[in-house]
Amino acid sequence: MTTASAPPRDTPQRPPRLARPAPPPRLPEPCRALPGPDGPKALWAAVRNEGTPLTGPDPLGDEDHMAVTWLWRGTEATRAVQVLPNKIGDPRAPQGNLMERVPGTDVWHWTARLRRDWRGTYDLLVDEGGGPEPGTPDYWRWLRSQQRADPFNLRTLPRRWSGDPVAYAELPDAPAASGWEERDGVPRGTVGVHRVPSAHLGGERRVWLYRPPLPAGHTDRLPVLVLLDGEHWQGELGVARMLDNLIADGRVPPVAAVLPDSVDVATRWHDLACRPEYADFLTGELLPWAGARLPLTDDPARTVVAGQSLGGLTAAYAAYRAPHRFGNVLAQSGSFWWPDVDAAAEAEWLTGRLAVSPRLPVRFRLSFGEQEWVALPAARRLREVLERAGYDDAVYREFNGGHDYLCWRTELADGLAEMLGAG
Repeated sequence: MTTASAPPRDTPQRPPRLARPAPPPRLPEPCRALPGPDGPKALWAAVRNEGTPLTGPDPLGDEDHMAVTWLWRGTEATRAVQVLPNKIGDPRAPQGNLMERVPGTDVWHWTARLRRDWRGTYDLLVDEGGGPEPGTPDYWRWLRSQQRADPFNLRTLPRRWSGDPVAYAELPDAPAASGWEERDGVPRGTVGVHRVPSAHLGGERRVWLYRPPLPAGHTDRLPVLVLLDGEHWQGELGVARMLDNLIADGRVPPVAAVLPDSVDVATRWHDLACRPEYADFLTGELLPWAGARLPLTDDPARTVVAGQSLGGLTAAYAAYRAPHRFGNVLAQSGSFWWPDVDAAAEAEWLTGRLAVSPRLPVRFRLSFGEQEWVALPAARRLREVLERAGYDDAVYREFNGGHDYLCWRTELADGLAEMLGAG
């Protein structure tokens, strides 16, 4: 890891290209017997009632695991079906996620052995003909464009950036997404969408500003959450509902939230890679702008900056650059491998800076998915660096999932309660 004082520039806009350390935990047989040529209609009738994926006991007899079977009802034109649960698969070995067809039927299936606390989104990619021949160099790239909704699963989340919603599955012991449920009778805050001018970034940025519901006579200055990727967290997922619920449950005090827009993929890569100008935008422009509209605290111990993936990296970088303003970092699946460059001395730049810097007055709560084989090596090195640097109050945890908003919803709610809640 580097100890250079300035963040590197002009680095590849991609994570490290690491092979999955182990193949997907695939099982040779489905979780229950599938019908032969005379019986698929009964299967599909049952699936319509039960939903997919199907689950069953672990064939190895481990009560902590289950067999999970994804299904697809094919047609005469179906040549292949691929299922991609989040990070349970390797793009370098795509054959491992291809479904098998029950001979003589329209039933396609793929089964994995997963721990009972797993949750994840997944894609179904269906080859109905019309593309390159299987096995040709362009085939797998083309197949990734053939996404289909799972007709037997109504559980979905909005997809990042664009496209149809993405289906998800949760096994029985997966942590509850506490705070995200729809409720009646909960006092609601208000959310406004604004344009904030920025000399640091040039032009304007769209920003969502959440004003919490306040009890009568409330006069305290508000703790504040700066949550990156606001266009998805509020624009698609409606994080204001979570904040309303956490406040109503007493898990956090009334908290304001400021959510800047990441604009698009290219702008996000540019801004959220330890860019000083972006950190200065947050501290020198965005928070003062919000503070002119709401009675926000200026206490760093009651200010949280949060993000996921590149946003998690940027949340930690903003606190490193401005610990006088950000005293709490919530980072889920942070891209602490950044930058991915050939020169090993340049990799994991922020971890290198934290290793040689005096201990900052910042609390870190970091969480990563156990299936994130690309992010985990750098994440664990960051944990070791924080331990050696004296961050005794840092929290590091790994959840059974991937690089996934389905998991990040829970991690965000729980992390915010830990950092701002009573006690």
